[in-house]
Parts: sequence; structure tokens; C-alpha cells
Amino acid sequence: MKIVDLTHVMNVHTPGWVGYAGNKMYYAQNLQTQMIVAQRIDTALHVGTHFDGAMHATDNRNGDMAHLPLDYLFNKAVVVDISGYMHDWAVITPEIIESAGADIREGDILILHTGWHKHYEGQSQQDLVKYFCYHPGPNLDTLHWMLNKKIKWWGMDTGSCDHAMNTSIRRMRPDLADEFTKKHGKTPAEFFGIFEYTHKKSGRKVQQDMFPFHSWAFQEGLLHAENLGGDIELVLNQRCLIGAFPWRYEGLEGCPCRIVAFLDTGDASVEAMGNAAKAILT
Repeated sequence: MKIVDLTHVMNVHTPGWVGYAGNKMYYAQNLQTQMIVAQRIDTALHVGTHFDGAMHATDNRNGDMAHLPLDYLFNKAVVVDISGYMHDWAVITPEIIESAGADIREGDILILHTGWHKHYEGQSQQDLVKYFCYHPGPNLDTLHWMLNKKIKWWGMDTGSCDHAMNTSIRRMRPDLADEFTKKHGKTPAEFFGIFEYTHKKSGRKVQQDMFPFHSWAFQEGLLHAENLGGDIELVLNQRCLIGAFPWRYEGLEGCPCRIVAFLDTGDASVEAMGNAAKAILT
């Protein structure tokens, strides 16, 4: 068996998502005076390679990190290379994903490689504005395609799993929204349109014009991980086992985590054993 790390290194330079604080690390004790080194970290949860829980974008109090079973986080997966189709603000469609030729199966963990990780902090083509504000993202057809495929969870090597201009970046960076409008002849809101879904518990009809892969997808159980990187290029268009390992922390709406691909595992199946692996029982 071979293992490949799909995780970016985290340090004090690790950028938060647009509008989010980055990391602060400091020494609470030092070796020369207390004889033991103790450090503290103050961080947003959506910094570096991280997993989004349903609580991040829904009012599901059980959608936290502690309620994610281990065989949900770790299971059969495929990494799909769509980088050849990507450019600034590219729209990812089901046709693009399927044309990559990867063996995508029902119930998979799905990782999309766009190549955008090269623009992340500390990488070979670092450009944080390009990374966070110009990255590609999927359209609503892709959301429906993932739900029909019963994708377990998915991830991308981008700052968000929603298209950059289908997030609040369009409001935080009106200059870039204007640039998008000149390029496409439509504002970001016009380009991506309004989507509607039904709130699971109340039955309320919800209309929104951004973040469909957070609000709508999360209430359907389709979660995701963001800012993947590491050695992702070693596993392109390969089937493998993939595990995301956030803290088992009750009430946490998201969490930085290690994401690892396990290769040459044969046709191994995954079964969660014990109450801890099955997460909090409700």
C-alpha cells in the first residue's frame, strides 16, 4: 500500500478565506524558563486544507464534526483531473468531469483536481488573489449530477467548492465582479442565477443567488473539503481510498484536517467498527 498526502502545510502564513482571519501561533511556555514548551493557536476553522460540516451553512445542530462517521470520512474514492479544461472563472460541468475518463462510481468520495493548488501560499505559482478570487467552480447541473451519483463527499484544490463569483467575493471585491461582467456580458448574479430549494424541516421555500454547494448541498448531506493540495498530482485519475481526518469535536462546524489517499489497496471494503467510529449515536 502507498499513501499520498493531499494536504497543504499550515503555518502562520496560511491565508484564511476572503474575509476570514488567518492563523496566530504563539508560545504560552518556553523551554528555558518553564522546562516545557507549550504553544497556542488561534485560527478560523476554514483555513488551510479543511472539511466543512453541515452546520457551516445550515441550522442542523447534528451537522458537526463529531457526527461524521469514520467510514463516511474514509472510503472508496476517485481523483479526477479536469485541469486541462480550467482557466480563470471556468465553470465545471458534469460533461467536463466525465470527459476526464476517470472511473467514477456511485457512492464515491470525489476529488476534483483543477490545478489551482499551484497558486496557493508557498506553492510554485503563488498568487493568492488568483487562487481565492478567480478559481473555477461547478454549476447547478453538477450539483444535481453529484446527488444522482450519491457522491459521499467531495473536494477541490480551490479556496471554495462554490465558484469564486458565486460566493460573497462578488460583493467584497466589486472590482472583480465588474471584470467578470465585462468578460461575460452578465453580472455574476445574472450569470449564475437564482436557485430554489425546500428547507428540510420547516418546508420553507428558500431562494438564494450564491453558495449553492454550501446551503443547498449541505442540507442534502453532500459535504465537501476545500484547499486540497500536497502531492495530489500523484493520484490523478486513479481510484483509491481517501480519508479526511478532522477533530472529533462536538459542536464544531468545520475543521482543518489531514486528507490522505491510500493506493494499491485492491478491492478493500471499509467498515466502521465500534461506537466511536460510528460517531455520536442519536
